[in-house]
Amino acid sequence: MHSYGTNRTNRGVDLLIHTLLIVIAFVSLFPILNAFANSLSDRAAVAAMKVTIYPIDFSLANYRAIMEDKQFFTSFGVSIERVLLGGAIQFALTVLLAYPLSRHPRRFRGRGIYMWAIVVAMLFHGGLIPWYITVKSVGLLDTIWALVLPKAVPVFNVILLMNFMRGLPKELDEAAEIDGAGPWYQLVKLYVPLSLPALATVTLFSIVGHWNAFFDGLLLIHSPERMPLQTYINLFMLQTQQLDDLDPDQMEMLLKMSNQGLNAAKVMLSMVPILLLYPLLQRFFIHGIVLGSVKE
Repeated sequence: MHSYGTNRTNRGVDLLIHTLLIVIAFVSLFPILNAFANSLSDRAAVAAMKVTIYPIDFSLANYRAIMEDKQFFTSFGVSIERVLLGGAIQFALTVLLAYPLSRHPRRFRGRGIYMWAIVVAMLFHGGLIPWYITVKSVGLLDTIWALVLPKAVPVFNVILLMNFMRGLPKELDEAAEIDGAGPWYQLVKLYVPLSLPALATVTLFSIVGHWNAFFDGLLLIHSPERMPLQTYINLFMLQTQQLDDLDPDQMEMLLKMSNQGLNAAKVMLSMVPILLLYPLLQRFFIHGIVLGSVKE
């Protein structure tokens, strides 16, 4: 009887946990489902706020409008360029900084000074105005370099990769040195291949970070042809939401011509590259996070 009662209790707890997880998953997915439904709904239904998680008066007008929006594809290309260029720079600098910091202090004198500098840089920020003045003073405003160079050394990624490399067997170094391998050979032939889970994790962080960033584009980019996609979408949405200075007639007209459905379609299309990429790197993600976050 006791075992039977325990099993019933366990099943009840499992059912409660599964129900709670389903509710959390639905709450998390609701904004995406709502945006997808808005993108496929008629403009009048969207303006009337009738759309929830399924389309009302199904229409592909929003996606047809995007196909005619040259600025959307221009900004899409800028974001692709930003991800490729910024991701490559972050990858190279993260590896080149994490590898020496993962060595023992006897092999890398001054390691403690660099570690303190990195920790201070992670905890404290110079401020928005000094950041903007610095970017402007070196002539990077309104260029692709303004979007990638200020984020060239992500401190969190460096620490994650450093801790992962520190967890690799030290006998690898000894065997490589006996065979006459230098530091560069050890990095390229040993540590980079063995650190694939952590490298995939920091690469995913880099790609998602560059793709989703929009605030720096608002401040640093002035030309439409150099504006990244997320900045273009957020700028367009902000412009359509500034209703405070409109009189009732203008507000009514704006609501009838609501661009919410069009914005939703742009958001959905902007999610496609990340949704395609994430499953490829997902199997490395948890492994890299767990091992890279544990300090030896």
